Amino acid sequence: MSTDAIATILEEHHSLKAVVHGLKHVVNEARSNGGRCDFKALRALIYYIDAYPEKRHHPKEETYLFAKLRERTDEANKVLDELERQHERTDALVARLHERLEDFENGETGGLAAFSSAVDRFTEAMWQHMAMEEKVLLPLAREHLTDADWAKVAEAFGENDDPAYSVSRRADIDQLLQQVTRFADSQH
Repeated sequence: MSTDAIATILEEHHSLKAVVHGLKHVVNEARSNGGRCDFKALRALIYYIDAYPEKRHHPKEETYLFAKLRERTDEANKVLDELERQHERTDALVARLHERLEDFENGETGGLAAFSSAVDRFTEAMWQHMAMEEKVLLPLAREHLTDADWAKVAEAFGENDDPAYSVSRRADIDQLLQQVTRFADSQH
């Protein structure tokens, strides 16, 4: 059971990594093109980050994986406390992405630089967060959770329908942007 749940969590991480790379790609293109960029793609990427990892993935981690691990051992408490703090901080970082994108899109002086800086802060936070989950949390969970615990985690994460999953394994950034944009458009 742990294999299914962990595979799903890692696939969701992979999707988020692909979207973050897409976000960085669009920002780098804007830098190269004197600030011209595809704002619809940027809005869609940030919408995906807000709607999927922030509203679905992280809450399920806390409700199912983190809670079960806290029940089974105190050994993970410091890591879990830090990961929960990181979840709270990423909420603020995503809000900052929305704000800075709006400033950039409205032509504010220094808008691209401020947005780029917000993207860099978000990206760094995500890399650190996912690394801690993959290198520290998941090994602890493998050690302490029961098959019944893993079944509940797998069921909860199995309900997620990640719109970036189908393209996250491909290197085609244009396809990723199209898929995420379609997802964002369908939600409005």
